Amino acid sequence: MASTAAPPIQDDRPARVSAGASNRKRNFYARHTRELKRELAELLPSQELRRLHYISTWRHLLIAVRQFALMGIAAWGLIAYSDPLIWIPLAVLQGFVIFNFTVMLHEVVHENAIRGRHPILNRLLGLAYAIPSGISASQFTHWHLDHHSNLGSEEDDPKRHHLSPKRNRRWVKLLYFTPALFVIYFRAAKKETSTYPDQLQRTIRRERLLSVAIHLSLLAALIGVFGGAAAARSYLVPYFLVFPIAFALNRLAQHYYIVPEDPAQWSTLMKTSRFWDFAYLWSTYHLEHHYFPRVPFYNMRKLRRLLEPFFRKRGMQEHGYAELLVHYIVRNKAPHTDWSLHMD
Repeated sequence: MASTAAPPIQDDRPARVSAGASNRKRNFYARHTRELKRELAELLPSQELRRLHYISTWRHLLIAVRQFALMGIAAWGLIAYSDPLIWIPLAVLQGFVIFNFTVMLHEVVHENAIRGRHPILNRLLGLAYAIPSGISASQFTHWHLDHHSNLGSEEDDPKRHHLSPKRNRRWVKLLYFTPALFVIYFRAAKKETSTYPDQLQRTIRRERLLSVAIHLSLLAALIGVFGGAAAARSYLVPYFLVFPIAFALNRLAQHYYIVPEDPAQWSTLMKTSRFWDFAYLWSTYHLEHHYFPRVPFYNMRKLRRLLEPFFRKRGMQEHGYAELLVHYIVRNKAPHTDWSLHMD
């Protein structure tokens, strides 16, 4: 039986934290999705939704252990082996593992990691997950929650306003797949951070200094103990060459191919894939996540199955990564637009 009450679309509790960082930004997404909430409430079974919202602390921590183990094993292999047939695949794996710690941090931001209220533990997990990619946990938290509250707004969604390409040129888009991503991202983050309260800005600066110190110390240790070639294989290639590709491809599948007139399609509906579930820790289900941000990532595939009737009813089309790359780079479609229009 369908629920008569609206399911939890908006991440209200974390959104209040974000509002403290930027009071001028207030729930653009919620104001434009009231009809969407009603439609989902009428269609989806409430008991199944409640089950999908259940947070398993042990399952999250086991996934975290797996990710740290993958990072350690890949690092050992990259240091030990110079054969390109071995180290290049390991570098690709390591780059995606590093990126996926931002996905783990994302779970902490939405309070989907630890069941119950554990602010200290969540804070420690957030720092641990932020350091591998070099970002500030506090900056990412406020940036991301503002993004959720204001999805669809060209001005108040910080990811869209500061990070999306402003020039629809292929060479600009391709920069995001290169080490230039770090300059682009941190410049965008700096602009948004300047709007935050002074105390929060100081916290973000301290976290970034800590991250930079750890990364520089790690690189120096790798060079000193194992030599420059091993340091390049185990650190520089995964971090500066593979990570940007993992980041840019993941973001391409979020909000670039959309239907601006339909809030239900302000994110991209992606094809299901066991491979991408593993490669991106279920973060490919980004549209589903914006509908229900309090569903843990390990339940996203089940949520997708539950939403299939809704997608069929609205005639929504699913897409794959290769298709998105063709639209975005080859056909040079502009981000945040409907790429099905004016097909060449």
